[in-house]
Amino acid sequence: MEEQYRHVDDIGEAQDASETQVITVRYWAAARAAAGVASDEIAVDGSLALGEVLARARARHPDDRFARVLGVCSVLVGEQPVSGADAGDVVVPPGSSVELLPPFAGG
Repeated sequence: MEEQYRHVDDIGEAQDASETQVITVRYWAAARAAAGVASDEIAVDGSLALGEVLARARARHPDDRFARVLGVCSVLVGEQPVSGADAGDVVVPPGSSVELLPPFAGG
C-alpha cells in the first residue's frame, strides 16, 4: 500500500505533500497597472528564493514598464519588509504572499 505523506502548513492544517501549492504575488498601484492584474499565483513544489519569485513574475509580464516598476518596489514577504536583504537570501515558503509596493505620493 502506498503511503501518503502529509505536512503541516503555516496555519497548522495538514496538506498532501503531492498537492501543488502557490505563492501569491500581489501588485499595488503602478505595479498593478504595469502587470494588468491585481495578483498572480505561482505554482511551487516547495520554498523559493525571493529572487526566483520575482523572476517568475517578470516572465509573466515581460514588458519593460513592468520591469522598471518592479525595480523600484518595496517588497513584503507576508507582513515582513524585505528592505535591503539580498533577494537570493530571502526564503518564500508555499502559501505565502509577496506584496510589491511601488513608491507613491504621501508615503
